[in-house]
Amino acid sequence: MSALDSDGPPPGSEAARRAVEAVWRIESARIVAALTRFTGDFELAEDVAQEAVAEALVSWARDGAPDNPVGWLLSTARRRAIDSFRRRSTRDDRYAALAGQLTEGEAAAGAVAPQPHEELPWDPDRIDDDILALMFVACHPVLAPEAKVALTLRTVGGLSSEEIARAFLVPVPTIQARITRAKKTIAAARVPFELPPAQDRKGRLGGVLSVLYVIFTEGSTATAGDNLLRTDLASEAIRLARMLSAMLPGEPEVHGLLALFELTAARFPARTGPDGEAVLLEDQDRRLWDRSAIRRGLAAFGAASKKGLGPYGLQAGIAACHAAAPSVADTDWDRIVLLYEALGRIAPSPVVELNRAVAVAMASGPQRALDIVDDLVATDRLPGSHLLPGVRGELLIRLGRTAEARAELELAARLCRNAPERAVLLRKAEALP
Repeated sequence: MSALDSDGPPPGSEAARRAVEAVWRIESARIVAALTRFTGDFELAEDVAQEAVAEALVSWARDGAPDNPVGWLLSTARRRAIDSFRRRSTRDDRYAALAGQLTEGEAAAGAVAPQPHEELPWDPDRIDDDILALMFVACHPVLAPEAKVALTLRTVGGLSSEEIARAFLVPVPTIQARITRAKKTIAAARVPFELPPAQDRKGRLGGVLSVLYVIFTEGSTATAGDNLLRTDLASEAIRLARMLSAMLPGEPEVHGLLALFELTAARFPARTGPDGEAVLLEDQDRRLWDRSAIRRGLAAFGAASKKGLGPYGLQAGIAACHAAAPSVADTDWDRIVLLYEALGRIAPSPVVELNRAVAVAMASGPQRALDIVDDLVATDRLPGSHLLPGVRGELLIRLGRTAEARAELELAARLCRNAPERAVLLRKAEALP
């Protein structure tokens, strides 16, 4: 369990808790990455980092935050690692090697609090490689998809188990169990803390990008619950994507993913009303769209376009079409259809086909779109999804088949687990003559 997951801070430590949380949220990836390189043990690095956080909550409440809080956490965690190895074997070669990295004063002091002006125990030139290696470890192919997401948010994003559980609407013990199992799996598989070889990196990078995509997608439209958006989760995915694009400037799909995130998030301010109700694209006040995010997204899209667009870049291109349009009617739907067709060729999926159908309806009319949707229904390619009957209901409304449309919208509402989305579907069904 994380030291930041507890129900409340120790007495008199609210300021210390805020300081620790701020440092951990910003610097956790660097801290865990540096400790993993230092110890050679991913699970131990995360554990001793949490022990240092727990000690900071007490020590900083008593003595105030140190001048160098990151160095304080790192030094404390390093000593905890030394203690762990000492317990395993007092003459262990690894303990001797690690102990030799400590100063004489540190070795003599044992677990005593570090000096406030202690230098950071990492090589600044290796920070980016360390964080990148941490991302590849957290998204390793040996892990299940849900474990990758939880571990990435925990170790790279610095979110507490409680925050991750709240974001995905699962119990805290479930998230903690996923993280624990993930760390044990990594240890059992002897996954090294290192960047994959250059020839393997591109294949493994796809796994990292897909995890960030899942995190952002859940933040941009929550699968369940009372909120349409989970902006904290989407913001974390954007932060990690920015970090990744800075570390891998030559990877076009990294820029494509960041562009997709920025351009999609730009619409967040207009997607919900005052009471949290969902606002459809055609009803959004586009003056509320975040123009700074659009500029950042277009810049990232430009970087992605230099070497040809992959799946994320194509989705970013679709988002760019929406960002450039003054209204739904003035959107370049023909181009969006072409982009979806290209996306369907290189990354086919029923969701891509469904979105293509929506674009076809806007560009060429509802009947052609309904043919695409009916093919998805006939092949049962989206079982249990509310998206398919929702889109089918919209198309049937436009074709004047209101009785069928009402049945489809009511079915979509029954399948939908997100309250604001469900309310929109029911409102549409009730408004039909």
